[in-house]
Amino acid sequence: MPLAIYVLGLSIFAQGTSELMIAGLLPEMATDLGVSIPQAGLLISAFALGMLVGAPVLAVVTLRWPRRDSLLGFVALFIAAHVAGALTSDYWVLFATRVVSAFVYAGFWALAATAAVSLVPQNARGKAMSIVAGGLTIATIIGLPAGTVVGQHFGWRAAFWVVAALSALSAIGVLAKIPGGRPTEIPRLRDELRTMANPRLWLSYGTTALSTGSIFVTFAYLGAMLADTTGISEAWVPAVLGLYGLGSLVGISIGGRTSDAHPFRTLYVGAAGMTIIAAGLALTADLPAPAIVLVFLLGAFGFATNPALNTRVFALAGAAPTLATATNYSAFNVGITLGPWLGGIAIGAGLGYASVGWIGAVMGIAMLATVAWAHRLQRGPTVPAPAPQPLAELSHRR
Repeated sequence: MPLAIYVLGLSIFAQGTSELMIAGLLPEMATDLGVSIPQAGLLISAFALGMLVGAPVLAVVTLRWPRRDSLLGFVALFIAAHVAGALTSDYWVLFATRVVSAFVYAGFWALAATAAVSLVPQNARGKAMSIVAGGLTIATIIGLPAGTVVGQHFGWRAAFWVVAALSALSAIGVLAKIPGGRPTEIPRLRDELRTMANPRLWLSYGTTALSTGSIFVTFAYLGAMLADTTGISEAWVPAVLGLYGLGSLVGISIGGRTSDAHPFRTLYVGAAGMTIIAAGLALTADLPAPAIVLVFLLGAFGFATNPALNTRVFALAGAAPTLATATNYSAFNVGITLGPWLGGIAIGAGLGYASVGWIGAVMGIAMLATVAWAHRLQRGPTVPAPAPQPLAELSHRR
């Protein structure tokens, strides 16, 4: 696997840490900024909003730009937003920097995926995407707790500075290892928009949103459920959450190896596993031993589908994958927003933390239905999907 793929994974790790660490810094940020914890929590929503909009918009804007230049520009803006956030004492300025950070992070995600698959053979796309997306999984295991520890001991602003430094390091890697120049064939917006008219693509987006929602409706309230319902000591909750991260790493590694040769089988197994595990958590939320095992399995089965969800979009998009891939990342963020919102409604209605497991199971069943529908359509006529054009170095001759 080319070193450039790992550089992209490192970049996602650095930026993904910023996405996740706010959840562990809310009390300190609320006190320092003079706002309530719920208002500080809106900084998480601001990031989701930026991600939702940023991926497709920036994919279109940068369609004809050299990919390495675009990636470096996104990282530079991401770093600048974090420096501004670390220096400000105004809540709304910080809110704006979170939107900007997420906006360019989403653009980086979309172009990183396109660049990654252009650097490997078609039968290695899933493995390449598992490495790139694995950066976010490692951010869950290492970045989230490390960011929280840094924030607790040195202030939340220090966590922002660390993310900015990590992002600068990743930019050096992008400059050194990502090929420069434009694609050998410049993408055309007309082709990209024509690809978006494929109904199978939108069915795939639905699968992505439901898969992510099924995971995050439980994950968003996992810490509270473990402490409140399962009865695990708060001191042990981070360790159990670490098991979730470990399961995610195992799952995405396995999914990366199976999604190229067996995409639908990977999706079927992942969706069925997520459904059973979510229902199991709902039934055993008050029993520590099974709940801990199921938390690990939730991460494993949930993230095993990630490479297949990405490679499926590339297969459907053919030679015009940029906008289609970007929209898939928006679909991920629809799930990240929808799942916790539905879970919050259930908990607010007095149904308890275990109810999020049932919601996750229902969303898992819905995901299974979309996979079965897509598989049935797949047996019909389909359009060949050529690999994205490889990156070419710009000539120094004028």
